[in-house]
Amino acid sequence: MKYGQFIATVRDMGEYQDREETERVTKAVLRVLGSRMTPQSADHLAAQLPPPLDQAVRDGADGRPDPFGIEEFYRRVGEATHGHYETAEWDAGAVLTTVARTVSGGELNHVLSQLPSGYAPLFGKNELTD
Repeated sequence: MKYGQFIATVRDMGEYQDREETERVTKAVLRVLGSRMTPQSADHLAAQLPPPLDQAVRDGADGRPDPFGIEEFYRRVGEATHGHYETAEWDAGAVLTTVARTVSGGELNHVLSQLPSGYAPLFGKNELTD
């Protein structure tokens, strides 16, 4: 998926007002996701995302992954977007469901296998993909 299509998909799913807001939220969610991943895993995911979104994932993965759960993920997304907890849930779902539609099934499985089970629904999945 190309960058413009990715952003348009997130914008439609998240019902954002404009492209600028969509881009800001998308990059914030991807940076928080990256912080949950090893740099190597972030690189693998980033390789399947369009620039500059690939860099947002890499920017988040600046060293050892931070093993936080889903509640902390939402808190960090809310902090990064200057939104509320409920808004963070919505934002994360819009972005990560689009990620799931963009990357290969193998890569999605790799990402989900590194995260606690509570993350899978954010990607529009209840478990690992086929």
